[in-house]
Amino acid sequence: MTATETVAPAKAGNGKFRLRWPHHLLIAAGLLVLLSLVRMVDGADDVTSSGTVSAALRLAVPIFLAGLGGLWAERSGVINIGLEGMMILGTWTGAWAGYQWGPWIGVLFGVLGGALGGLLHAIATVTFGVDHIVSGVAINILGLGLTQFLAGLIFNSGHAKDLGGGPRQSPPIDPIKTLTLPVLSGGKIGGWESPDWLGSLEKHHWFLVSDIAGILRGVTNGLSLLTLVCLLLIPLTFLILWKTPFGLRIRSCGEDPYAAESLGVHVYRMKYAAVIISGGFSGLAGAFLVTVAASLYQDGQTGGRGYIGLASMIFGNWRPGGLAAGSLLFGYTDAMNVRGGGQSVHALLLFVTILLVGVAVWQGVRANRLRSQVMTDLGRREVRGAYLGAVLSLVAAAGLLVWFLLSEAVPGELVSFSPHLTTLLVLALASQRLRMPAADGLRYRRGEAR
Repeated sequence: MTATETVAPAKAGNGKFRLRWPHHLLIAAGLLVLLSLVRMVDGADDVTSSGTVSAALRLAVPIFLAGLGGLWAERSGVINIGLEGMMILGTWTGAWAGYQWGPWIGVLFGVLGGALGGLLHAIATVTFGVDHIVSGVAINILGLGLTQFLAGLIFNSGHAKDLGGGPRQSPPIDPIKTLTLPVLSGGKIGGWESPDWLGSLEKHHWFLVSDIAGILRGVTNGLSLLTLVCLLLIPLTFLILWKTPFGLRIRSCGEDPYAAESLGVHVYRMKYAAVIISGGFSGLAGAFLVTVAASLYQDGQTGGRGYIGLASMIFGNWRPGGLAAGSLLFGYTDAMNVRGGGQSVHALLLFVTILLVGVAVWQGVRANRLRSQVMTDLGRREVRGAYLGAVLSLVAAAGLLVWFLLSEAVPGELVSFSPHLTTLLVLALASQRLRMPAADGLRYRRGEAR
């Protein structure tokens, strides 16, 4: 069976400029230069320090994995609000197996625990046609209640309690090994202790050079093996979903399941596979929390990361590359709570101010370009919207600049809220360019095509 052609590629001939990898690299380089400039102006060295980068990566991985689970489910046409509950199941099953048989067995059981939640979601939504949102919320409630009950039952008695378990936490889990790149970030080669060249460059706090050194050292010093495995899932997901017949069948179910059915695709089977894989990735996110981030299970450990992962997936326009960028953004803002705090976030006020000025200029240029074209009612509304966006961006930039000039640090309460605030702002700004799968969230029944 071939379904090569059930899914038409996204429109590219609509007159809109489409960013490709060279453009993304140029944008990333420009943002790094701007961030370095802001660091020099405000003296907030932790903005690009290796410690901040390492913390951001560690905090971004579970968000990315949860978002990856959402991507697989929604590419098949099933909305997965239950990512948080599946993560919670992964934390408990991962910890239960991890303290007994080692961290890698814990990772495997975490994946299985999340996949079980995905299976329940698939049964409810695909087989019985339950509303996807209702099913996802039910799984979140079930995951939270079930793990609390099991933690009190198992971790608070017998051998687990003797090892340090309790009603709200598991016994400690052995850590997963880490990697440090020799020569660049120190480490040993045989019996020789190599110099930490990147660390030396970072300590000088030079413009751009120290920032690049800090970022490279953050991703090459003390990198967990599980983190490395998770990073490899970015190209792997792209290759499977966009370059294989299996991925094409899954995406066809999310775009037009009845057209896929007419070409011989077993839609139920594809949806089941995608949602179970979705749960497995969410469970892996939970296992990451108990084996890398904390080395034990704790009640409330996920902290809403499943929902932030869903926001990252939407920000990334249902594609793994964009999802990874969104996850890093949220992980970076969350790392501000760990490194630098109010001083680092204060420097980011100036960074965001400059970005908003750039957005205002872009909106103004876009409005002038639209005005030069043949005007329709829709075109006039787009012009008004572009001008309004430019004005609002300038007003926000002015407010942030005043805040930056009149303060020396951001209050700690606002620093702790910054990841959630970033979630709201990013979704609001990105909503105009999103294209979700056409049949996402729609109820499918075999043979009911109209």
